[in-house]
Amino acid sequence: MVTAENKRNLRAKNLTRFVLLIAIIIASNVAASFVFSRFDMTSDKRYTLSESTRNLLKGLKDVVHFKIYLSGDFPSGFEKLEKAIHETLDEMRIYAGDNLSYEFIDPSALTDETKRRELYKQLSERGIVPTSLEEKHQNKQSSRLIFPGALIYYGANERALMLLKDQTGRSPELMLNNSIQNLEYELVNAIRKITTMKPEKIAFIEGHDELPQKNIADIAQSLAGAYDLKRVRIEGKLGSLKGIKTIIIAKPMLPIDEKDKFVIDQFVMNGGSVLWLIDGMLAEMDSLSERNEILAVSNNLNVEDMLFRYGARVNNDVVQDVVAAPIPVVTGYVGDKPKTSLLPWNYFPISIPETKHPIVFNINPVKFQFASSIDTIGLHGIKKTILLTTSEYSRIQGSPARISLELLRQKPDLPQFNKKFLTLAVLLEGSFSSLYENRIPPAIAESKEIGFRAKGKPARMLVISDGDVIRNDYRKAGNQIMPLGYDRYTGEVYGNKTFLLNAIDYLTDESGIIHIRSKELKLRIFDKPKLENSKANWQLIVTAGPVLLVLLLGVLKNFNRRRKYASQAA
Repeated sequence: MVTAENKRNLRAKNLTRFVLLIAIIIASNVAASFVFSRFDMTSDKRYTLSESTRNLLKGLKDVVHFKIYLSGDFPSGFEKLEKAIHETLDEMRIYAGDNLSYEFIDPSALTDETKRRELYKQLSERGIVPTSLEEKHQNKQSSRLIFPGALIYYGANERALMLLKDQTGRSPELMLNNSIQNLEYELVNAIRKITTMKPEKIAFIEGHDELPQKNIADIAQSLAGAYDLKRVRIEGKLGSLKGIKTIIIAKPMLPIDEKDKFVIDQFVMNGGSVLWLIDGMLAEMDSLSERNEILAVSNNLNVEDMLFRYGARVNNDVVQDVVAAPIPVVTGYVGDKPKTSLLPWNYFPISIPETKHPIVFNINPVKFQFASSIDTIGLHGIKKTILLTTSEYSRIQGSPARISLELLRQKPDLPQFNKKFLTLAVLLEGSFSSLYENRIPPAIAESKEIGFRAKGKPARMLVISDGDVIRNDYRKAGNQIMPLGYDRYTGEVYGNKTFLLNAIDYLTDESGIIHIRSKELKLRIFDKPKLENSKANWQLIVTAGPVLLVLLLGVLKNFNRRRKYASQAA
């Protein structure tokens, strides 16, 4: 029998438990205000920001504001991207505090058509390229114009950032997943570039018939927004590269003399980075347009001994690859009009990155033109990373090499393409030895003014066996600069620009931010046919399941209550 005293005791116990629970909650909140901790239970750590990201965000001195033009009634894939941007920025705000803010804007929400078109125009001019997305839902086709990008503001500075990364040959699901995968890097790299008060100095080297400004204009424009970009003639002057972090040697056609080599060598010895874009052979498509056959010969640039000393050798040969970009060729006539077709040109190999190195991870294939093979030399303390290669169906032509357009009309004889994965781009890292060690007079070696170093500080360099990798097309009509990597014959955009921008970031920036690009998220995609077949079952589970669960819990609670009071009555 339940007495009055038992009831009072029960109430006292319940009150004590309640007060104790409130005290625990208050104590936990007070402790949490002093001790910050977060736990990421996902297998791929998708919600864990890297240490370099956290350090950058904590060090912000002023507000970075994002205007993200990805809001509205989107298909499910873009809703997933929008949600991921929300989550990543929210995670960043934990470390940046009030110095990071954002807003989502739907450009299509403007009811005034004139204002809406004006906004579309402004976004396009600032570098946020619209995308027309088409998706099929149960035999219904939908289309929507979206602007998957953001404008970033820091003080008086503004930058545009594309958040959807277009990747040739990838499915929409993979393309969206890769965009989500790179969100942390894209956002934090944009923050780094817009907040850097004293950007690193990088320079294109001139004076050896390198590519003219019009043919490097596209990448130069992109670099100028993040770095202090210069064009430098060395001319044997020891101080010509002072204060510069990275130099770019883009397709020289004249030999580099010993004085300039000495300056470059000492630049490397003092920790400078170099991007070499070197042709091993002299071969140009312009020559083939005038006649159907040319003879490619060795390109003597007087840097062979220097590169060999650093751990690489660009060979005097030209590679052919079955996996190649096409060019137009006349295959017949319709009446008196020539009929052209696009056929693979084996001298234009397409390199598909396979490594997870941050320079090339998840980028589009890179297009080469008359590339040479690269050999690496084993040197103590020098780390070598092969970034780009040919396919497993390749071959080499030594110098001199006869190159004829007649090759287009022949089906590749695969047994002759018996070379696999020839190196086209190699990264070298470590403390290099000077080419001039034990080769210069003591007066020069010991001069304090010259400051000669025989052993170098840690440095990086990337050797690419084709100068045209960095070259953009230029159209005289309208003075038009074509995008780097754009193929005028197919309209396809290769990954040349992304590859080179990543490479220059890697060579120049020592914060480690670019390593975030190697972060990989596992793609979990529904099996759509299976999902469609089991749709009715899942609908029944989703609708009836919760109701049955509530009824079951009610029955169990009622049974437990009856048993409890029955035992007290006894």
